[in-house]
Amino acid sequence: MDNYTAHVKIELEFWKREMMKKPSLLNNVTDKVQKKINSYIPDKVHDAITTAIKAMIRAVLFGSEYTTSALPAMDMSMIHREALVKDKIESYSRTGAAEGGITGAGGFLMSMADFPLLIGIKMKMLFEITALYGFDVKDFRERLYILYIFQLSFSSQRGATKIYLHLEDWNEKLHILPDNSDNFDWKTFQQEYRDYIDIAKLAQMLPVVGAAVGAVANYQLLKKLGKTAMMAYRMRLLEKS
Repeated sequence: MDNYTAHVKIELEFWKREMMKKPSLLNNVTDKVQKKINSYIPDKVHDAITTAIKAMIRAVLFGSEYTTSALPAMDMSMIHREALVKDKIESYSRTGAAEGGITGAGGFLMSMADFPLLIGIKMKMLFEITALYGFDVKDFRERLYILYIFQLSFSSQRGATKIYLHLEDWNEKLHILPDNSDNFDWKTFQQEYRDYIDIAKLAQMLPVVGAAVGAVANYQLLKKLGKTAMMAYRMRLLEKS
């Protein structure tokens, strides 16, 4: 085992422990407050938001727009793969920051438009990261893995632990995975995602500071997603070896 792979294994072990960590007191209080707020929102509103987010993500994730360009990179060392992956993450983070700055400067309506645009940027980045780690995004099961990575990145600590357990030993689960996304828990997905980014997106709508907040928030959200994707694919590659 080369030095870089040994370093990756150590980082991965720390990340796994973080995923299995029990929620802190602050996490528990935050979860309770958010659940209380969600309980005041009518089911019809939750259903409408769930349908909208599901449609946006499925259109990107299960469409053909990005699957043809993201071809799996084969026969590449871990250090080479991850140098390319880190470049992609930085590039997409800058793109997201620029987009967030522009929409944040445009006030309420443009900030609302940032929501679907940001989802598209995040998903496209995940497609390219998946391919760089040598996995074929044309395979439905790989796109399902991408969906779980997305959910893992923007969940509460309790939710993150549950999603992490879905991803653990994924290579052993491939033969029992569903062949469609209808059984996916879309309502929990949209609530966790919306709750995670609500504060940043609300601040983005404020006058004067909206552009700066939008740029920083989008940059950090994409960085976090990129790191989670790296860890998730490291876990799979190291399971194979």
